[in-house]
Amino acid sequence: MTGKPDQTIDAFHRGAFHLVQPKGRGHRAGMDAMLLAALVADDRPVRVADLGAGAGAAGLAVASRLTNADVVLFERSAEMADYARRSILLPENAHLAGRVSVVDADVTLTAKARNDAGLTDESFHHVIMNPPFNDGGDRRTPDALKAEAHAMTDNLFESWIRTAGAIMIPGGQLSLIARPQSIAEIVIACGRRFGGIEITAIHPREGENAVRILVTAIKGSRARLSLRAPLIMHEEGSHKFSPLVDDFNNGRAAYARVRLSPVSR
Repeated sequence: MTGKPDQTIDAFHRGAFHLVQPKGRGHRAGMDAMLLAALVADDRPVRVADLGAGAGAAGLAVASRLTNADVVLFERSAEMADYARRSILLPENAHLAGRVSVVDADVTLTAKARNDAGLTDESFHHVIMNPPFNDGGDRRTPDALKAEAHAMTDNLFESWIRTAGAIMIPGGQLSLIARPQSIAEIVIACGRRFGGIEITAIHPREGENAVRILVTAIKGSRARLSLRAPLIMHEEGSHKFSPLVDDFNNGRAAYARVRLSPVSR
C-alpha cells in the first residue's frame, strides 16, 4: 500500500490491478466490489457499465478478469471520478487502460439529460451497481465523501434500475449487490424491465444471518424469480474465506447465472 499522503494505492486480484483510493476517508473498496464483479460471466466482446463506480474497483475487476470487456465507470462525485482516472493511469494498470474509461454522470438522470450525460440508450451488454445502502434511520458518518457514497435516497433502486434498463441492450444482464432488506424494492424496481431474477444470500458463516444479497436479472426476460443456494463467506470458526469466495475475491472465477441468457448483439 503506497501513495500520496491523501491517497493509497491498493492491489486487487493478487496484483492483477491496482486502485487509487482516498486515505482515511470516503468509501474504500473491498469484498462487495469483488463479489459484484464476479457476477459478470461473459468471455465475449462486451460493453459493461459500472453505475456509481466510485474509484472504479468493480469495473476494473471486471476488466482485469475479462480481457474482451470494455468498461465505462459512471460516477457523480467529481472527486471519486478523479480517483478512478488516477487508477486507470497507474503504470500497473497499463494493460487495462485502453478498455476502461470514466464518465462524470448522475445515474438518476432521465430521458435526454441521461443520454446527453453519456448514459446512452441500449449501448451496454452488462450493467453492474453497488448502490448506496444506508437508509434514513442509519447513523450518518461525519465523513462527507463517505456519506455521499453510502446515503440512500428515496426511490434509489427505482431510479438506478430504470437507468440500467434504458442503457442496456435487450437480453443484457443487470448485476448488483445490496443489503437483504432491500430485496423487495429491487424486485419491484425490476418490474417489467427485467426478468429471470436470481438472488443469492451471502452469509458470514453457517447459521448466521445474511448480510448481503447478490442479484442478477435479464432485460426483457419473462422467466420467474429464483433463490439460489446461499453463499457462505468464511470457514467455520475462522475469518478465512471459503475457497469459492476466495476465488471470486481474487478474480480466479466468475459466479455465473444458473439460467444463462445469450446477450443480443
